Amino acid sequence: MALRSNLFLAAWLATAASAQAETIARTGADALTWRMKMTCGTTEAGVVRYGYWEGRLYSRVPGERDRHLFDVYGVNVRQCGHVTDPARGEGFRSVSREIMVYVDPQTGAILDRWKNPWTGEEVEVIHAANDPVNMREPAFALDKDGRPVSAELRHYEDTVVSSSEVPLFYTNPLGGAYQDYVGGQYHAMEIFNTFYRAADFVDADPRRPRIADSRLSWQRISGWLPWMKMGDRPGLMIFNATGYSTFDAVRLPPKLWQTVDARFPAYRSPPPVDDARPNETSWTVFRKTMEQRTAQPAGTTPR
Repeated sequence: MALRSNLFLAAWLATAASAQAETIARTGADALTWRMKMTCGTTEAGVVRYGYWEGRLYSRVPGERDRHLFDVYGVNVRQCGHVTDPARGEGFRSVSREIMVYVDPQTGAILDRWKNPWTGEEVEVIHAANDPVNMREPAFALDKDGRPVSAELRHYEDTVVSSSEVPLFYTNPLGGAYQDYVGGQYHAMEIFNTFYRAADFVDADPRRPRIADSRLSWQRISGWLPWMKMGDRPGLMIFNATGYSTFDAVRLPPKLWQTVDARFPAYRSPPPVDDARPNETSWTVFRKTMEQRTAQPAGTTPR
């Protein structure tokens, strides 16, 4: 048994060594091409790409077991446009809108009401419906100082991987003017690992502007969602999801499009490429929802 185990270990180590990642990089115009393929799926303008994900959402509270609160699924619908800057040359900008719904992990039904297990209060579930979610600035082959930008990928045989962590720490949109004194900043981290065919990036045929479907792993660590009414109770939320991006809307699950058509019909298509609106998040959408309801005339029913 020991000999068999050692042989298995040696074979596994040899396979792992042969698949060890090699970091590959491009600069300038080639880096811009990579970035546009990773973001838009193509170097063409105006082509719609759909990013679908599904997974689970857990709570983590000191002194208690983690709880599987919700399942989630969602879609990002995007397109990209070409832009030109007199100093930085050709570039691109991505525009999108996205939804994510919270689902009962036992029944699979979308939740509109939820009983908070810590407070005992039943609350309304406000699903993520962020419109828009755009690139804050266009991407170019040159940075603001005129230096060529760079792009890196991890290369595993026939697969390349883009990996990024996005630490977030800023004034909570639901906070007041004294957050620096009392705390309460928005604090989270988004973790993205996206997997592509190496052939779409390494020695790719420039006559083929579009890449194949890509695969996504997404994790998020954040505080409580505002509609949960958790106040300053200690604890974290951990999202773990996987998914893929495609140009073919038919490849997405029917349940997703049923949800979009019934609840978020505008999210069938992306915003226009010149969309100049500020980005939305779950927190800004929640604030606007509450403000709209406060502004409702007496005797009317909020929608």
